Amino acid sequence: MVDGWVDREVSMDLEDSAAAEAVARALGSELRRIREAHGWTRVEFVNRLRSRISDQTLWSYEHGQRNCTVVRLIELCRVLRVSAPEVLQTALQRSGIDVEALSLRVDLRAVVRDKSSEYKPILLWAKNRLASEPGSAGVVRLIPDSVRELAAVVGCSQSTLAGYLTRFTPTVSPAGPD
Repeated sequence: MVDGWVDREVSMDLEDSAAAEAVARALGSELRRIREAHGWTRVEFVNRLRSRISDQTLWSYEHGQRNCTVVRLIELCRVLRVSAPEVLQTALQRSGIDVEALSLRVDLRAVVRDKSSEYKPILLWAKNRLASEPGSAGVVRLIPDSVRELAAVVGCSQSTLAGYLTRFTPTVSPAGPD
């Protein structure tokens, strides 16, 4: 163990084409959803970028047909006024890739609406969290250790609970006016 990190076998291999495609599709979907939240067409969006890409290139990113570099992701996110790490985190969480290792963002209001009887302790926990913070947005970040502890309360594996919680991934919202 080094600085709190434990060497462990990662649950997926990004060299695996299915996993890589799932990540590319999830990332593209997040970018498309945020662009559409701004009300921009692909052409309008690419015209706002410093580097010139075609609307076809953007389409290929948004549909997971082409991987974008980290530098390009940062540029796209800056123009969209969202955090690149937050977009990537959300895409990984939605894709279900290596969720046991992620700090999961969970919309507690959505959890409360779920009526899964096997996760009743999570429903009660979410209700209590919302009641204790009435003015909050209702979104929490759960580190892997917290998910592991909640899984012990529910009586399931960390992986199973993490998979369940990904159903309640909140959307990433652009900051400020257009």
